[in-house]
Amino acid sequence: MSDSSAPNRYPFAMPAGWFAVAETPDVTVGETKAAYYFATHLVLWRDETGEAHVMDAFCPHLGAHLGHGGTVDGCQIACPFHGWKFDAEGDNTDIPYSERTNRKAKVKAYPTSERNGFVYAWYHPHDEQPTWEVEEVAEITSGEFSGPKRTNHVVQAGIQEMAENAVDSAHFRFVHNTATVPEIEQYTSDGHRAVMKSSQKFPTPRGVVDGRIDSIADGPGVSIVRFSGIIDTLLVSASTPVDANTTQTRFNYYVRNLGDEKTNSSVGAAFAAEVDKQFMEDMPIWEHKAHLVRPALADTDGPFMKFRKWYSQFYVEAISDDRTVFPPPYWPEKLAETPAKATASAKYGDA
Repeated sequence: MSDSSAPNRYPFAMPAGWFAVAETPDVTVGETKAAYYFATHLVLWRDETGEAHVMDAFCPHLGAHLGHGGTVDGCQIACPFHGWKFDAEGDNTDIPYSERTNRKAKVKAYPTSERNGFVYAWYHPHDEQPTWEVEEVAEITSGEFSGPKRTNHVVQAGIQEMAENAVDSAHFRFVHNTATVPEIEQYTSDGHRAVMKSSQKFPTPRGVVDGRIDSIADGPGVSIVRFSGIIDTLLVSASTPVDANTTQTRFNYYVRNLGDEKTNSSVGAAFAAEVDKQFMEDMPIWEHKAHLVRPALADTDGPFMKFRKWYSQFYVEAISDDRTVFPPPYWPEKLAETPAKATASAKYGDA
């Protein structure tokens, strides 16, 4: 359970941006779904034209949750309690037992976009409109890559704390027991996008193969990672704040179409298993670590401070400067939790 009562877990709150609230197949036409993100109860629904919508969950009439028993009527959502209807903008369009509507009965609607197999909602604490659109991944729409293989995790840690792993190549050797680590060649940012290019040597039975791991952060909630060298693979990840201290991360894995669906599936499953294994090895670190405002870095560490400077643009609320160390909550039930000892990398090598 999230310890959302700990307001000082991090010096920052939740960032603004596009965040996945569902995967496209999970919201069918005419269906409503309850969700909880941004420390807010939400309702997801898809109208008769196939367009997905994200709104605050509670009916302004008497507070019923629109995601628990609410229905879709054409391009409107109807409350399960008294049948009040609202359009995609959240305006009241019908009260079944009245000839009038209620102009004050407004439900907050979030800008919504569907790309790359996800339903994204735009979150901004002051309700300002989107300033960019999520990038479409060409390899997915073209059918060049096969997939996805999907996995899903909820972590008791803030979204930025987890995202810093992207620039931390040194931890692979010590947390994941890998023989080699990616060498970061370039880290650049331009507006809401940050690009990191890395080289990686992959040991194989036929010798060492030179490969690459190149990633694009498309705002704070979307990441596209391309792996090459042995078999081209693609990871589209979506991280979403459940609240300021809890993050849900979804991974969609794709492999270059090898011409045989069984082979595609086997390679995709192996790729997903390894990345997921490493993600779960990171979880105890994230959940128990303190956030240090001024970390004591080695000269060969990754570009942590460049990353933090880029990430800071997404915070609308002021970042706390009352101290430099922000420890985690005390979770007695987590004292016995330790990272897995036999990692997939240690058991099978880097293959």
